[in-house]
Amino acid sequence: MKERIVSYMKYIDDILESEEERNWQEEIEKHLIQIRFFAHERLVHLIVFALVAVCTVMSILAFVAVQELMLIPLIVMLFVLLIPYCAHYYLLENNVQRMYEQYDKMRNKIDPSFKRG
Repeated sequence: MKERIVSYMKYIDDILESEEERNWQEEIEKHLIQIRFFAHERLVHLIVFALVAVCTVMSILAFVAVQELMLIPLIVMLFVLLIPYCAHYYLLENNVQRMYEQYDKMRNKIDPSFKRG
């Protein structure tokens, strides 16, 4: 997924910088479809990330409450999952936000009076 989103972002940056004539309305429609795909992926990873984080906190609280050493491997495994989920969600969140900015720049190609807020 990382490779896909990074290469797509570069493609859009390249067409925004190029001076060749384009059908910007068509490019915007294609871009909005990609935004929907990546935003959906972001939502799914947010849900998974939140569930893993809740399970991690519950495991830590259970360990503190019962002080059972058998919970330590569970806590470690959950942390091992939590760190990559956090990094992946961070990647998705930041790039979807950048895609919104790219959308604004594309809209500006059609209507220069369009100002992003």
